[in-house]
Amino acid sequence: MHLDDRDRKILEVLQADSRISNADLADQVGMSASALWRRVRAFEDAGLIARYGAVLDPEVAGLGFQAVVHVQLTRHKSEKLDEFVRAIQTRREVLECYATTGQADYHMRVICADLKAYNDFLENFLFRMEAVESAQTNVILRAIKKDAAILP
Repeated sequence: MHLDDRDRKILEVLQADSRISNADLADQVGMSASALWRRVRAFEDAGLIARYGAVLDPEVAGLGFQAVVHVQLTRHKSEKLDEFVRAIQTRREVLECYATTGQADYHMRVICADLKAYNDFLENFLFRMEAVESAQTNVILRAIKKDAAILP
């Protein structure tokens, strides 16, 4: 999808505040409200705008423990791999999971209430999966950059 400067401005503003009214957004980017609505609708239809949502503060939500977990699988048999992927997709503690190159097969960002809850996640879920050989945890001490916005 080709984007011009106005499209990028629309996307920048929407990522900063997805609750902005159509009229206010149109004013900010110098368009009529109807033309703006058609553009935003085209972004949605093309899949560029995947969804709208709220960004929560984990501490306020009672989720004070975050970690990046590097997971190594035992074997790459397709049925065990599929089982691992399906199981990870069901866990609320796993915010993100990426298949990667390098030493670890998967990298996950995990969030829990505290260390005890994380230990429970490891012992009663992750380490009980046949496909998991090992997991290395890097506890997140503080966020340095946490900007969810992307600009095409």
